[in-house]
Amino acid sequence: MKITTFNPLILSRDAESIISLFEELGFEKKHNKEGGDFSSNRMQDANGFHVDVTEVNVPKDMTSIRMNVDNFDEAYELLTARGFTTSEPEARNTGTSRSTMFISPTGFTIVVAEHLK
Repeated sequence: MKITTFNPLILSRDAESIISLFEELGFEKKHNKEGGDFSSNRMQDANGFHVDVTEVNVPKDMTSIRMNVDNFDEAYELLTARGFTTSEPEARNTGTSRSTMFISPTGFTIVVAEHLK
């Protein structure tokens, strides 16, 4: 399995205020992906650092790690073998990607996605 992206991901009901803050810090919106119940914005600064801000129905803001991989099934096996659980019974498939949030035994989260070609 190859990791192709690894950066912070902020989940919030109010993504626009977080996006505004990161714009003031020098980040620009680079890409937006809309799904049925989410809107995700990839942001980048002049140094090449990335942060993703996703508007989704969560009880409170949450910070996670975004990790894109070239083989979702391999990542799933590796993480679940180490005690991670998933937030959804099935991976979310948007037609262009498969993804789900993995929760570690100690509570940190990684959102794993594979872009489908």
